[in-house]
Amino acid sequence: MTGTKKTALIIILFVVAGFVFFGMNTSKTKVTMQETDKPLVGVTTFALGDIVQHIAQGSVQIVHILPFGVEPHDFEPTPKLMGQIEKSALVIYNGAGLEPWIHTASFKNSVVNMSQYVTLRKVASTENLTDPHYWLDFANMKKATDVITKRLIALLPQHEKLYRKNEKLYLQMLDNLDKKYRNTLGSCQKDTIIVNHNAFSYLANKYNFHVAYLSGLSPDAEPNAKKIIELIEMIKEHNVSTLFFEDFASDKAIKSIAHTAKVQVDVLKPLGNITADEANANLSYEAMMLINLQKLSKALSCH
Repeated sequence: MTGTKKTALIIILFVVAGFVFFGMNTSKTKVTMQETDKPLVGVTTFALGDIVQHIAQGSVQIVHILPFGVEPHDFEPTPKLMGQIEKSALVIYNGAGLEPWIHTASFKNSVVNMSQYVTLRKVASTENLTDPHYWLDFANMKKATDVITKRLIALLPQHEKLYRKNEKLYLQMLDNLDKKYRNTLGSCQKDTIIVNHNAFSYLANKYNFHVAYLSGLSPDAEPNAKKIIELIEMIKEHNVSTLFFEDFASDKAIKSIAHTAKVQVDVLKPLGNITADEANANLSYEAMMLINLQKLSKALSCH
């Protein structure tokens, strides 16, 4: 091969290599841009995040303000997380007093206080507070789904058809859950459950059972001796077989009561948040509520 031909071949190889290199880099850049171009949507509770995830179907980047595995009542976001929250295109928070830190945030874009769109319940008259656990009422979840769908359409109108389709499917899922709860809890031998934290009044009101609790709205509240004695007496009176606690609160007191009364203990999920393992397993609101139903059915001796 002559020197001229060798030179020409080298030039051609460099040109081809250049096209391949820049083509690969362009492809990578496009993928990165597609990811970063997704608007940030911040959510504070697992239930609200589940709605966004199912309606948006990957068209937004969800910022889980409450890290998985963290108790929601006492959570305070870090300055770094606050910066991410404040620049989100849309922030959806629970309200009803669950996120006291929200009042110090300065949002640049759209913010939704979901408690303004749902039906809220007051807890026992001795506390005279609003129960923030409204996501345990499927009717409230349907209202939240409607609000979130509309906000996502306003944010990304090009996806309206997809969002409306997903909304319909999500509402059908909620209706099916309600039907299963009504059918399962409609005929039970027992009518009372005992929990460590007053988080289940929406479920109890909807499906006609009673909830006794060790502590009030805050799972970290210290129980007193009088309350413990009352619960032990209630266990005997209502033939309670299982006491419930939750993942993110201390289980020492409820286990001590169970040991004294010789009954079992189990976990019931309020679903303000879920564990990291549950998140890694991609467990949905539907799946978690079906697990709750199985445990309630057993505890209430339902047919």
